[in-house]
Amino acid sequence: MSGTQRRGGNVSRLRQASMKNFNPRLIFSQIVAMQCFHYLFLGFFFQINRVLYAQPVTIDRMFTDEYLTIFHTRGWPDALAVFMSYAVIGSFLMAIIVEKSKKCLDFSFTLFMVHLVIVCFYDGFPSTWDWWIVHVISMVSMVLLGEYLCAKREMEDIPLLQL
Repeated sequence: MSGTQRRGGNVSRLRQASMKNFNPRLIFSQIVAMQCFHYLFLGFFFQINRVLYAQPVTIDRMFTDEYLTIFHTRGWPDALAVFMSYAVIGSFLMAIIVEKSKKCLDFSFTLFMVHLVIVCFYDGFPSTWDWWIVHVISMVSMVLLGEYLCAKREMEDIPLLQL
């Protein structure tokens, strides 16, 4: 048996092993959980903005680019709410829900793309640079912090039972 035949056999066994771990229901439920928690915390941060800055809370704040401005101080609270929801809370939730650092980019991008599709259906394609800057920076921060937190969690010692 040649070396290439043996390697091919190893590759097919690795694919079979990885397909055993493929669970579409789990992945779908993780995506739904991430999306729901994202909007829950985004709404929570908008409520905080209402209390602190007397800004009205409307669904437009979540799904339009009208209020999200970074070049005027009136849009900073909304930009901060989006950043906190994506980058800070989202990365902690990713460490809890997803648990794998190699999946952080996939889940962050999926969260962003689902949000973009909802925004497009609600109000059309976002046309301001502010919206894109805030969301892309938030998504990149979510990926980096999420990978760090997931890797840190993966490296923790597994507790052994004391007999």
